This record gives sequence, C-alpha cells and structure tokens, in this order.
Amino acid sequence: MPRRTDVWIATIALAIVSKSVGAAALRAPCDESLTRSIPVRAPTAPGGHAFGQQIRGLPDDEREARIRQELLSGNIPNFLRRLVPVRLPAPLQVDVVICAAPDYLAIGSDDDFLLIPMRLGTALTAASQFGFTLPTPHMVDAIYAQAPVHFVPQPLPAGDEMRSTEYSLHHNELIGAQRAALEAPLGTLSAGDKKDLVLTNRLWSHLDRVAIYGWHLTEGKPIQSLSTVHGWRYADYSHGARLISTQVFIDDRPESIFELMQDRRLAAALSGEGTIENVLELIKKLDANARDQIAAALLGAPSRKP
Repeated sequence: MPRRTDVWIATIALAIVSKSVGAAALRAPCDESLTRSIPVRAPTAPGGHAFGQQIRGLPDDEREARIRQELLSGNIPNFLRRLVPVRLPAPLQVDVVICAAPDYLAIGSDDDFLLIPMRLGTALTAASQFGFTLPTPHMVDAIYAQAPVHFVPQPLPAGDEMRSTEYSLHHNELIGAQRAALEAPLGTLSAGDKKDLVLTNRLWSHLDRVAIYGWHLTEGKPIQSLSTVHGWRYADYSHGARLISTQVFIDDRPESIFELMQDRRLAAALSGEGTIENVLELIKKLDANARDQIAAALLGAPSRKP
C-alpha cells in the first residue's frame, strides 16, 4: 500500500507540474519578471467592494486621488499580474509580440475587485511606475481578436450620472455577472467589457484631452471609434485602462515598445497611424498636465474643467 500511495502522489505532482509548465508556455515570453515593479498588495488593503463604498459621494478630484493612491500602493488583483502574449502582424515578416494585462486595471483582490474607470493622467502615472504603457487602437483590435473571452458591451443610460461612482459599481456588477455566466477564468485574456484609454498622435494636438477607443461588439466592430472629444478630467463607467508592457519581443528578442513605436519600418505593427511621434515626450506632457491640474484642484486653487 505505501508503494501505491507513493505512485499516486507522484502522479498528482507530475500533473501539477505539467499544468504549470503548460500555463507558463502559453504565457511565454510574458513572464512574471515584467510585473515585478508592481508593489505587492498589502494584506490590509481594501477589497473592491469596500473601496467602492469609501469613494461613494467623494468629489471627483478627491476620488481620483484615492484611486491613484490605491493603484500605486499595489492594491491590484494578482490575476492582472499574469500577462498574456498578443501577436501582431508586422512588416518584413517579423514576429512581434506584446505582453498585455488580461483585463483592465482593477482595485482589490482576485476574490473581490472593482474594475475602476480613471482619468488618463492616473492611468499613465500607474503604467509608467509599473513599467507599462497604454495600448494604441491597433493593439486594442488585436487584443479583442485574440481574446478567448468576449464580453458583450452593456451600455447604461447616458447622462451626467455616467461619471458617478454608482454607475461604475453597477457596471462592475454587470460585468461580474456576465463573467460568471461565461465561466471565464480570471487571468484569461478578455475584451469587450470596457472602452480603452489609448495613445494616438491626435493627442499632440489635444494635450488637454483623453483618447478613447473600442468596446467591441461580438462581430468585432467597436462601439467607440477613436475620439478625443472629452477633456483630461473626463472618465465614465465605460472606460478602462489596460496595461501593456514596455518590453516587446521582436523575433523573440526583447525590445523597447517606445523604440518600436518610432521605427518607420516596423511601427505599423503597433499602430494604424504608423509611428507615434516622440511618444515618451507625449506621455510625459499628458501625465504632467494632469498631475499639475489635479494638485491645484485639491489645494482649492481655480482650475479649468474641460
């Protein structure tokens, strides 16, 4: 009997190892080293439900500051730290792979998280500190095309309440119900639940705006075409920020995503606009503008509200 028990234990151990190796292979080359700059989530950090209650009724600027604080402290579910490779068609028969978060930024734990809308400046600050950036519309399309899990967009009635915490909490519940109905495992690349905050050359002409795109229908057509209509302070329940690693792989070689965005031969793999001109300077300007304005607002100084 001891020998049979040993065989049984060894068989289970082999199955677990095989499953782990298989999961790692599916995520290669997007391994855990790419998310090490995200702080470890504190055991005392609030879950998504508790955080939602904490920000209920707060003024917009104070709510945004709280969102930023939680993200930068690492109050992010573990499943978002397991990146997924997305392959992009590229010129010159080159294989380009980006490493994307499986879903949009959320606050809380795997068991209790809130997919949280945020301003562009908050998204850029968190992304930059973690070693990430935001996608282009072209990447958003590729992610949707390759995602095994497609949520059906669930628009809520239009109006001023679109920017409220109540709308965000309700939309999060709708997505959670749909996730349960689909039996979609956390960490599986998912799309269709939110519109994306994106990078685009258009922002050079609108440094006081936010660019949004996506929310694809099941046939692959986005509800939201690329738009820079809203001001930098705008965020509503339908918006999401998906992290994209700043390290991409070109024929299995690690390279900077920002260098690729400005490579006239290969930039088309990442953007339908071709190169994103001076992309690091663009991000710096967008983030600095948002940080300065929110700081002024929180100090009670007058600030423009686009």
